[in-house]
Amino acid sequence: MTIRTTRLALTAIAFAALATAAGAQGTGKLKVGLMLPYSGTYTALGVAIENGFKLYVDEHGGKLAGREIEYLKVDDESDPAKATDNVNKLIKRDNVDVIVGTVHSGVAMAMAKAAKESGTVLIVPNAGADAVTGPMCAPNIFRSSFSNWQPAYAMGEVAAKQQGKKKAMTITWKYAAGDESVNGFKEGFEKNGGKVDKQLTLPFPNVEFQALLTEIAAAKPDAVYAFFAGGGAVKFVKDYQAAGLNKTIPLYGPGFLTDGTLDAQGEAAQGMLTTLHYADGLNTARDNAFRVGYAKAFKLQPDVYAVQGYDAAQMLGVGLAATKGDIGKKAEFTAAIEKAKIDSPRGTFTMSKSHNPVQDIYLRKVEGKENKLVSIAIKGLTDPARGCRM
Repeated sequence: MTIRTTRLALTAIAFAALATAAGAQGTGKLKVGLMLPYSGTYTALGVAIENGFKLYVDEHGGKLAGREIEYLKVDDESDPAKATDNVNKLIKRDNVDVIVGTVHSGVAMAMAKAAKESGTVLIVPNAGADAVTGPMCAPNIFRSSFSNWQPAYAMGEVAAKQQGKKKAMTITWKYAAGDESVNGFKEGFEKNGGKVDKQLTLPFPNVEFQALLTEIAAAKPDAVYAFFAGGGAVKFVKDYQAAGLNKTIPLYGPGFLTDGTLDAQGEAAQGMLTTLHYADGLNTARDNAFRVGYAKAFKLQPDVYAVQGYDAAQMLGVGLAATKGDIGKKAEFTAAIEKAKIDSPRGTFTMSKSHNPVQDIYLRKVEGKENKLVSIAIKGLTDPARGCRM
């Protein structure tokens, strides 16, 4: 090798080292992997989450802490069997800096496992699996949404304490989210003097409800608590009305039963009470600005899924701002989010020790095509984070 060739080689190595250092200091593009449902029953939810996330980034000129965002997308198909392969495409093939996802709790569990093993930052913008911020909790795993326990526990307290119901039945798909939601309701309901007599289930995403509705009609409970979302929620609420049950047995649920579904549910959903960390009619300056911005950008009205996506980006922005865009500074990144007060459209929230939002849970009533605010069911509700050893 000649002296000139050697110098050229050393120069190339030096430039490569400078480029690597620049990337480490947070001056290159930040790769964000969006692993969301872009097909199947949860498609609309995945789209709303992506829209919300991109709205926040676009409000900041397409950058967070000075870093341009590059998106890489994977359709998780709401299929836990494909989840490990899908998340590894983002981590190992695409070398993403952060993963945002998902809706289905079973898929989210595989994502949390992969994130914990690889150290990749994961922000969960929906899936409420209690274990994500329970036994699976980790310094690099955050949630911008809720635990399944939170809105469910609040609805149990409302049904027993405010509505005076004594006997209830629950119904859900037989999977992690459904199990945790109905158990959260049962805990809140029975702690306040009620009794859940029976918990009905059917396989996900089965929507053949007739046999179970017949069982509910025969049992005549004071109330029914249902956990469904997306297309399944539409069909259940309509079938419940078609069976005439809404006239004699009030139907309660977490907000997912009526969020993003009211256009399709129509008359069947009117008057229903649900609990969630977001509601129509909050009428705060922050929420009003968000709703106007979202409607202008996407020609759609935002829902809770859009808020959760928006706040996932906001949380990422907080961490990056503290590290001058260097997501590799894990301790500083984590500490910044842990200390933050997130100025969300839902209202300000903070992070619990397990990285789940500590937030107000609202009681809402369906009026027309809105889940209108009735009151704050429980203020600053913290998930118990059972099993978290962080």
